[in-house]
Amino acid sequence: MAAKKPSFEESLTRLDEIVRHLEKGDLPLSDSLSLFEEGTKLLSACSKMLDDAEQKVVKLRKGADRQPEELPFEDEA
Repeated sequence: MAAKKPSFEESLTRLDEIVRHLEKGDLPLSDSLSLFEEGTKLLSACSKMLDDAEQKVVKLRKGADRQPEELPFEDEA
């Protein structure tokens, strides 16, 4: 059975943990490198998830001519 892909939020939480561990500077080099590698993979996955979400938003916002309209995100508060 394939492992479940972590959500965006889970990935960010794990990235935060990795950064805290690396900033302490008390890990052996091999552990630091492993964490760095894991972090770069998570960062890449998060970036892809954000790109995918942006594409969905653009796809959902079509103009009068049925072409996607890219509008800036604004706070509605």
